[in-house]
Amino acid sequence: MDKIVLAMTGASGAVYGLRLTEELLRSGRQVILLLSRAGRQVLRHETGLDWTAPLAARRERIADHFQAGEALQHYDEDDLFAPVASGSSAADAMVVAPCSMGCAGRLAGGLSGNLIERCADVALKEGRPLLLVPRETPFNQIHLENLLRLSQAGARIVPAMPAFYQRPASIEEMVDFVVGKVLDQLRIEHRLYRRWADG
Repeated sequence: MDKIVLAMTGASGAVYGLRLTEELLRSGRQVILLLSRAGRQVLRHETGLDWTAPLAARRERIADHFQAGEALQHYDEDDLFAPVASGSSAADAMVVAPCSMGCAGRLAGGLSGNLIERCADVALKEGRPLLLVPRETPFNQIHLENLLRLSQAGARIVPAMPAFYQRPASIEEMVDFVVGKVLDQLRIEHRLYRRWADG
């Protein structure tokens, strides 16, 4: 997998998307980073990163943050003419981290009202991996039914649920566990958490 779409939507947990972007870039992947308007608002609230600016300034701020050069691209969520909106130029995989329940509901309904939804629809129709990292608790029945419908359509659901067998000593280690689980699903090698071993 060389080209991965990573979308950040309006659920708490912006750090998951940021950390995953870092690891994907570190592994040599090309990342197309998409952020919903609500995702940018949550990002600013939780991390202090203000990417609510117009597109040109936003691209500059994102490039400065990740220092990734051409390996990182960013499109506005309303840009349905972006190359990744077409099945003929589909990414190798897509991850939505964090995935709000609103986003999950729209994806489960097959909506393609913006670039995030369109890319997810393309991933499903082209048989490419689509991973969703929901960050909500508790789930209500509608949430669960939407996630089940997406799973049945081929998406992988990777909830933001850190484990504790590795005895994390920091929030960063708990974040890395979840990000590592996403990377596992993408079959990308990493050393973000200690794997379970007997003894």
